[in-house]
Amino acid sequence: MTQEAREDVAALSFEDALKRLEAIVAQLESGDVPLEKSIELYAQGDALRAQCEERLKSAQARIEKISLGSDGRPQGVQPFDAG
Repeated sequence: MTQEAREDVAALSFEDALKRLEAIVAQLESGDVPLEKSIELYAQGDALRAQCEERLKSAQARIEKISLGSDGRPQGVQPFDAG
């Protein structure tokens, strides 16, 4: 995968990267793609998967749980534990 293609993937939103990844998976699953093209698609898919994973980790790190005081007003924030 070229540097330009990697930069293109990095510029995609999570949703756009996921759509591209789904399209690649569909192409590969069809079995109608020549070997060389399959290898190229796999590399693109791997870059898209990594981009989606990075975006999700980044979003998870920014999510915070708002804690409320006894009066019901926001008191502070804590990291959100999604586990």
